[in-house]
Amino acid sequence: MTATVGAGPSPPQGSTGPRPATRRNVELMLVLLASGIILALSVSVEAALDREITINSLYLPLGLGGVFLVAHLAVRFLAPYADPVILPCVALLNGLGVTFIGRLSLSEVSDDYVGQGMRQWFWTIAAVTFFSAVLFFVRDHRMLSRFAYTFGLVGVVLVMIPAVLPARFSTINGAKLWIIVPGVGQIQPGEFAKLALMVFFASYLVAKRDVLSLASKRVVGVDLPRGRDLGPVVAAWLASLMVLIFERDLGTSLMYFGIFVVMLYIATERTSWLLIGLGLFALGAYSAYKVVGRVEDRVSIWLDPFAQRDGNGYQLVQSLFGLGTGGLFGTGPGAGQPESVPFASSDFIISTIGEETGLFGLGAVLTLYMVIAARGIRASLDVRDSFGKLLAGGLAFSIGLQVFVIVGGVSKLIPLTGLTTPFLSFGGSSLMANWCLIALMLRVSDAGRRPTAVNMPVQLRHAPTEVVRL
Repeated sequence: MTATVGAGPSPPQGSTGPRPATRRNVELMLVLLASGIILALSVSVEAALDREITINSLYLPLGLGGVFLVAHLAVRFLAPYADPVILPCVALLNGLGVTFIGRLSLSEVSDDYVGQGMRQWFWTIAAVTFFSAVLFFVRDHRMLSRFAYTFGLVGVVLVMIPAVLPARFSTINGAKLWIIVPGVGQIQPGEFAKLALMVFFASYLVAKRDVLSLASKRVVGVDLPRGRDLGPVVAAWLASLMVLIFERDLGTSLMYFGIFVVMLYIATERTSWLLIGLGLFALGAYSAYKVVGRVEDRVSIWLDPFAQRDGNGYQLVQSLFGLGTGGLFGTGPGAGQPESVPFASSDFIISTIGEETGLFGLGAVLTLYMVIAARGIRASLDVRDSFGKLLAGGLAFSIGLQVFVIVGGVSKLIPLTGLTTPFLSFGGSSLMANWCLIALMLRVSDAGRRPTAVNMPVQLRHAPTEVVRL
């Protein structure tokens, strides 16, 4: 008796079969669409401010479009199976940020698109260079886990540097978060520390997941961890408090602790870790309110900014007026007065966008962030290894948490924290670090979406027909 295994004739020698779709052309079309939106916005800004449209309004958006095409080519050749939606969303956000920063510069100087707008374009070029370098050197995200403790050490050192530097080399607006080089500029090392620490967290939690998943007792339907397993979360909590005390920055402290707790939850699937994290956060926040004067000031401004409208509450009051002026549809690009808000191009750029594009425009911007975070979570579900799942989940959550914290502060939902808005706020450190974050997310997405057959030898992709005698 014989049986035929397989179906159809054997493929020709050396044939690789049909190549799976990479969706890169979809990404290209979306990047071009994003560039078109930025171009239209730039033209609208000049028409509103100068009452005329000149060729000058085309320089910056066309330059941005060229930079984003370079980013697309990097993904096309270095991560061809990555999610095709993430990069266009990032490009649109980055372009909106540069355009509104340039719009604020036009209100202050006479020459078109000089000042912060052009500087942010140069920072975008540097950020895309970093993005391409990460994709080039990190060909497999799993290689990062081999250097997990090195990344952890680098992250801790980067966080500590501003705390130990003299105030004149590290303090801006009351927060010791910077490395200031007189005559050159400043860099915020904590933005890069965030990436290094997420790599360490992912590797550590994969290694310790089984231990951290153990439960000691069940209370009100929740499985509590063993007491001796509380060490990591308590250590992360204490470290975040040290950041708050020595660097006087509530937002960075919240970011580090929140990312660790959520990654711990993803690794163990234990709700108890979330509850413990929330409890420790509440205790730390109350203690900081009582001990750290900067936190107490932020809380008092949040509770009643109009009581200090001519003092510390002026910034938040102006932001609320700007958002209220924008209404549903906004005053129009270039037609508002967002420059009346201090730090309108950095901490309060959300207020700038809300005033001139309205609730619908601001909602569209928040939707872009939501899409990026959702696609990052999708990448964590698609990838097969535990390290990649945790890393992508942490990267996606960090974007969502940062946006929630800054938008909540600007809109008076929660106290102001001083975090930057990813891809929108003026500054090079945040922009470069977040583009590197997106590169890692795309690398994980590429691994998760890449068909298994692509990595197989040609002779194993197509099993030849053969006769088996039974």
